[in-house]
Amino acid sequence: MHHLSFRYNYTKNRNWNPTNASSMDGGTRSAYGRFSQMSMSYANSMYALDNLVHSFSLDLNSRFTENLSNQFLVTYSKLDDVRFTNSADFPFIDIMDGTGTNTAYISLGKELFTHNNAVRNNIWNIKDDVTYYAGNHKIMLGAKFEHQMALNSYMRNGTGYYRYYSLDDFLNGAAPEIVNLTYGYDGKSDPAAKVSFNTLGIYLQDEWSINPRFKLTYGLRFDDMFFSNADLMTNKAIYDLDYDGRHIDTGKWPSSNLTVAPRVGFVWDILGDKTLKLRGGSGIFQGRLPLVFFTNMPTNSGMVQYQAIINAANAAKKGFTMEEFAGGLVTNENGYPTIDALQNKLFELGYPKTIRPEDGTLPSQISAVDPDFKMPEVWKTSLAIDYVVPVGFPMTITAEGIFNKTIYGVTMQDWSIPDVGGFARFNGVDNRPIFPTGYNKDVVPAYVLSNTHKGYGWSASLSAYASPTKNIDIMAAYTHTCSKELTGMPGSNASSTIAYLPSVEGPNNIKLHNSQYVEPDRVIAQITAHDNSHNHFSLIYEGWRGSYNYTYMLQNDMNGDGQAYDPIFIPTDEQVEKNQFRFKTADDRDRFMAYVHNNSYLKNHQGEYAEAYSVYSPWVHRFDFSYKHDFVFNTGACKHMLTLSFDIKNVGNLFNSSWGVAKTLNPAIGTEAKILKYEGADADGYAVFSTPSSINGSTKTWTANHAIGQCWYMSIGIKYTFN
Repeated sequence: MHHLSFRYNYTKNRNWNPTNASSMDGGTRSAYGRFSQMSMSYANSMYALDNLVHSFSLDLNSRFTENLSNQFLVTYSKLDDVRFTNSADFPFIDIMDGTGTNTAYISLGKELFTHNNAVRNNIWNIKDDVTYYAGNHKIMLGAKFEHQMALNSYMRNGTGYYRYYSLDDFLNGAAPEIVNLTYGYDGKSDPAAKVSFNTLGIYLQDEWSINPRFKLTYGLRFDDMFFSNADLMTNKAIYDLDYDGRHIDTGKWPSSNLTVAPRVGFVWDILGDKTLKLRGGSGIFQGRLPLVFFTNMPTNSGMVQYQAIINAANAAKKGFTMEEFAGGLVTNENGYPTIDALQNKLFELGYPKTIRPEDGTLPSQISAVDPDFKMPEVWKTSLAIDYVVPVGFPMTITAEGIFNKTIYGVTMQDWSIPDVGGFARFNGVDNRPIFPTGYNKDVVPAYVLSNTHKGYGWSASLSAYASPTKNIDIMAAYTHTCSKELTGMPGSNASSTIAYLPSVEGPNNIKLHNSQYVEPDRVIAQITAHDNSHNHFSLIYEGWRGSYNYTYMLQNDMNGDGQAYDPIFIPTDEQVEKNQFRFKTADDRDRFMAYVHNNSYLKNHQGEYAEAYSVYSPWVHRFDFSYKHDFVFNTGACKHMLTLSFDIKNVGNLFNSSWGVAKTLNPAIGTEAKILKYEGADADGYAVFSTPSSINGSTKTWTANHAIGQCWYMSIGIKYTFN
C-alpha cells in the first residue's frame, strides 16, 4: 500500500519597525534612541521586514508488509527575509543635540541598515526512514540529506551616513563628525555574500516495549557538514596580518567534522493504569548553523564590498581632514545627494574602486570563522511526571524539569585584542584590568566566530488541566527558566555580538550571565466555558516577570577597552567604610549607598560585580477575554460552520489605565541602568566614582511604560469552515 501527498505553501508577512535605535559606525552611539523623549526621526526612516516563504513537499508513505514500512520525503523551501522602505535612496543623517553627550536630536533619511539588506535561503531536504517491527521492538533506520544555499546582502550605510554635532552645524554646512558609505567594487550596486553547504545524517533508533508498563527508546545519530569554497576568495592583505601567530584565510570555510549523538528516553507507567507516568530522556542534539555570521566573512572580507568609515582619526590616516565634507551633503551635478556622488568623492580621496585577490585590501574590520569551528551542540536531559488525580472528573497534574549543558556553543572573539593577563589593574576591591592607551591603534579588528564550552540552562514547570464538567475546561501552568550564556549573538553584524555586551575585562573575557532573551518567570491560566447553543467563553490570565532586563553599569569606559559597557562593582558597606571603594565626595557616597540599600538586586549582590542582563522588570498581570459563536448548517453531506469571534486583549486596562502595563527603567536614570561614573584613579591607584544627580535613596527604579503596545485592544473576526 502506498500513499502519496503533495503540498505547496506561500506566506508573506510584513512587519513595520521604527528606525534603528542608536547603532552606527565610527563613533560612540547615543545613550538615547533615535525615537525617544530626547529625539525624533521622520516617518520615511522607518522600515519593514518582509518575510516571504515558498515551500513544496512530496511525501510517499509505503507499507510493504505488516512489519515493514517506509517514508520518503522531499521538501524544498525558499525563504526570503527582505527589508522594505518607503524612502528614496537618500543618506541617513544623525543630527546630535550639540551638548557633547552623544545625544541624538533629529534623524532622517533611508534607514542606515536597510539598503540592499536581504537574506535569501534555498533549502532542499531528502529523507528516507525505514521502520521494521520485530516483536516488542520498533526499529527505524534513516538517512537525511540537506542542501542549503544562503545569500546575504548587507550594506550598512549603503546610501551614505552623516553625523553632525548640532543642528547649527548641519544647517550652516559645518564638517560632519562622521561620514560612512558601503559600496560594491567595480560599480556593482547589489553585492552579496553566498554560503553553500551540504549536511548528511544517518540515524538508527529502537523503541523497545520491555513490558506493558515500560518503554525504552534509544538511538544513535551521525551527522557531517560539507562546505563549498567556490564562492570565496582569499584576501592576501588580510591573510598577511599576524594575530599572535594566527592568520585569517577568507577563502576557506571550516573543514567538515563528524558529530556523534547518542540519545535515550523512557516512559514508565508506574502503577500500570496510566494514572502515574514517569518519563524522561537524555541525549546530544545539534543546533542550526548561525548562517548570518557565516555570511559576514565574505561580506566583510574586503572582496565583495568596501565599507568606508570616516571620522577625524581615520581621515588623518588617509591624509585628509573632515573639512573635505564641509559645505553640506555631497551632491551630484543636479544638487541631489546620491550614492554615486558620495562614492565618487571617496574615489577622489583614494578609496578603492576594484579589488584583486593577490593584492587584497584591509577593510575597517574583519569578520571570519575559526577554521576549527564546530556546529552548535548541546546535551539535553529532561524528567517529568504525569499524575491523573483521582477525582470525579478529568484532572491531570504534570511536573517537568529540563537541563541543558553547552558542548559547542557559539561566541565571537576579537583576535586584535591582546590578553589582559599582563595588564595593570586598579587597586581596591574593584580591581578590573586597565587597557593601555592606544592598545588598538593601527590594528584592524578581527571578529572571529568561535566555539565555547561555557553555558547551561534549566527550566522547571508545573501545570494542571481539568474539566470539572463537560462544558468547562481549566488549565494553569507556571514555568521558571534560567539560561546562562556568554553572548546571545545579538544583531546580524559580527561586531555587535560583543561590542555592546557588558564586560569587566573587555569583550574577549565576557563572563557567564543570564540570557538577555529569557523571561525567568511566567504563569498562564485559562478557563473556557461552552454551552449547547454553540457559545464559547474564555478568560485567559498571563503573568510574567522580566519584560525588560538591564545591567547596572558605569556611565563611561573605566577599563579603557573602547566600549562604555562596564558593569559596576557593588561595594559592601564595610568596603566603603574602610575606603576600599572610593567616591569623589561624601554626597556621592551617601546617595549611591542609599540607592543600593533600597534596591533588592543591588542589596543582595553587594561585594560582587553586577551580572549582565540580571536586573528584571517587575511582574506584569494581564487578562484577555474571548467570545465565539458558531453558526452551523448543512447542505447535503457537507457541513458548514461560520464562527464569529469577539476578543478583548488586556481587558483590565480597559477599566484602569494602570492595569496590565509593564514597567520599564525610570527615564530619570536613563535608557540604560548607568548609575555610577568613573572619575579617574587617585594617587593610590584606586578608582574614584561619582553618583549621577538622579540617583539617591528615593529614586524609583521602575516606572510604567505607557506605550501603545501596553493598551487594551479589541478585535472582531469571522472564520468559515467546511468539510
